[in-house]
Amino acid sequence: MDSANSSCPSTPRWNVERPFLTGRFHQESKAMSRFAEAKGLSMESFSGVDKAIGCFDAAVQELIVIDDLLSAMVAIEGRYISIKRVRGKEDSVTFLVDPSMDLALQELAKKIFPLCESFLMISQFVESRSQFKNGLVNHAFAAALRALLLDYQAMVAQLEHQFQLGRLSIQGLWFYCQPMMGSMLALSIVIQRASANNFSGSAVLNLLQSQAKAMAGDNAVRLLLEKMVQCASNAYLGILERWVYEGVIDDPYGEFFIVENKSLQKESLTQDYDAKYWRQRYSLKDGIPSFLANIAGTISTTGKYLNVMRECGHTVQVPVSENSKLMTFGSNHHYLECIKAAYDFASSELLNLIKEKYDLVGKLRSIKHYLLLDQGDFLVHFMDIARDELTKKLDDISVEKLQSLLDLALRTTAAAADPCHEDLTCCVERSSLLKGLGALKDVETIRNISDVSNLEEPLNVTGLETFSLSYKVQWPLSIVISRKALRKYQLIFRFLFHCKHVDRQLCGAWQVHQGVRALNMRGTAISRSSLLCRSMLKFINSLLHYLTFEVLEPNWHIMHNRLQSAKSIDEVIQHHDFFLDKCLRECLLLLPDLLKKVERLKSLCLQYAAATQWLVSSSIDIPKLDESSHGSLGNSRSPSRALKLSTRNAAVTDSILKFEREFNAELQSLGPILSSSSQAEPYLTHLAQWILGAGKDQ
Repeated sequence: MDSANSSCPSTPRWNVERPFLTGRFHQESKAMSRFAEAKGLSMESFSGVDKAIGCFDAAVQELIVIDDLLSAMVAIEGRYISIKRVRGKEDSVTFLVDPSMDLALQELAKKIFPLCESFLMISQFVESRSQFKNGLVNHAFAAALRALLLDYQAMVAQLEHQFQLGRLSIQGLWFYCQPMMGSMLALSIVIQRASANNFSGSAVLNLLQSQAKAMAGDNAVRLLLEKMVQCASNAYLGILERWVYEGVIDDPYGEFFIVENKSLQKESLTQDYDAKYWRQRYSLKDGIPSFLANIAGTISTTGKYLNVMRECGHTVQVPVSENSKLMTFGSNHHYLECIKAAYDFASSELLNLIKEKYDLVGKLRSIKHYLLLDQGDFLVHFMDIARDELTKKLDDISVEKLQSLLDLALRTTAAAADPCHEDLTCCVERSSLLKGLGALKDVETIRNISDVSNLEEPLNVTGLETFSLSYKVQWPLSIVISRKALRKYQLIFRFLFHCKHVDRQLCGAWQVHQGVRALNMRGTAISRSSLLCRSMLKFINSLLHYLTFEVLEPNWHIMHNRLQSAKSIDEVIQHHDFFLDKCLRECLLLLPDLLKKVERLKSLCLQYAAATQWLVSSSIDIPKLDESSHGSLGNSRSPSRALKLSTRNAAVTDSILKFEREFNAELQSLGPILSSSSQAEPYLTHLAQWILGAGKDQ
């Protein structure tokens, strides 16, 4: 409001310096006043009058009092009725009478004084609130009061005409004033509160409405206040109409309950994790009119949708007919129907724009192909050609080289047919997956952040643990696929990518075992190693099967069906976010205890796969050397060499047995955790059936 005030026109100085033009002359001290300053109610107060009114007969006094009262009713001092400012209350005045006046006349005059004071207060309010800085609602309210005062002054003129014809007594004056008394007093109460709190905008409307409800017992006063609400709200409804029909905030004095934060630009959506543009570019502020309180969110959303389309270069305006004007509101709630119709139109237009022109579903499907590994041929090729780079430490990795290798993999596989493949980029995170989960800002994960942060970090983090894909999302699709949503996709991708890496390493180990199948290794350490390798492969394949076919694929189809029936872009965002949160949870990324066990099992698999070549080669040498020892019985070196080979065979066997014990122990300890967690998370039952079956082969 302050910024609005600083830019609004100022009131001309003559409007302040010439009080007789503004109705403030009764507050100014006048050197030629007929009433001098006095203490109390002494006769000196009226020293400017030739005679005290008490010197006249009662009939003459009545005529003089009626004449003075008619003047006082329009805030003009009479000969024996004065207007004085109340000490300590700058905007308050009181009416005083000559103490020598007949007591009966004094009492009747004092009954009319509240009406005079109300007129004076309303006049002052109209004058002060007509200044630019007070806003459109106050301007409209002041205009309605000015029209009321014209009717009031017309009534006073008619009474004066009756008085000049000799047809008006002081009792008659009191009788004719009574109908206006209640209305003027009610308005003066509203004005006092509005002035004391410096109300503007919706605060004035709420004050008028609450006062109208409080006067429900007085039908005439209630109708007058409701009329004032209608008049004062016209300007406000004009602002509202432009917002819901055009998406424009035409609010020069900051009265509207929706405020625009112009510092937030749409380009920030691709970088801002919290998507402040979508949630805070247009926000509600305090002071919503009571008759709009229940649909304030709908109003805000309607204009926001129209603005998004304007930002897209898609000019659109809600069709407006004579019946859809928002210039009045009342008990028929027609204005609510108009707002609802505007919301439905804006929502459907924006949804169609994003779905049809910008192909939201196609973009989501493309992200599914790459970040959820729906089409893995490009990834297999990429992991083959980028193996050397990915095995380096973080500081030695060249992201540019990885990007060129990724582009090569995309162009030489089926992904080349996807027009969106050029939006795919790669990046290398500076921390492991566990740290990334700990930094995830999400309501549903707050309770788990501390647990995730306590998980052990790998000692030697390489590109295989930190590699991730990213996706270039343009406006307006960045509303749905925000930085926050993309971050969740990346966390799922990193988990899947590392599982794929473990699977590839174990497949390499299995191929080593298959390479020595021609040799009769039954009963040796290598046969036991082969069984362990098969169990590890079954574990990682079961985990990947669960992640892809039990979690990602079914949830994707559910989200896809929901997107088809969504009625607004907010519903689309809600369904998409729900899909990601559900996938994060069901992929174990939000379950620290389970994730810790799975990471430990994967670590054991990688350690075993790395040691496989040594284990197998050491085991192969043993039978060959045994045969050579039998062929040279007289060789003196045979006993020492046999002892050396026997020692190495024992070391190989111990290593394999150690891997087997640790793997089986971790796998068995996973059972109770899955069983206890599956009661609260039923989807874990499928995981238990797949993974725990891997241990039965041992």
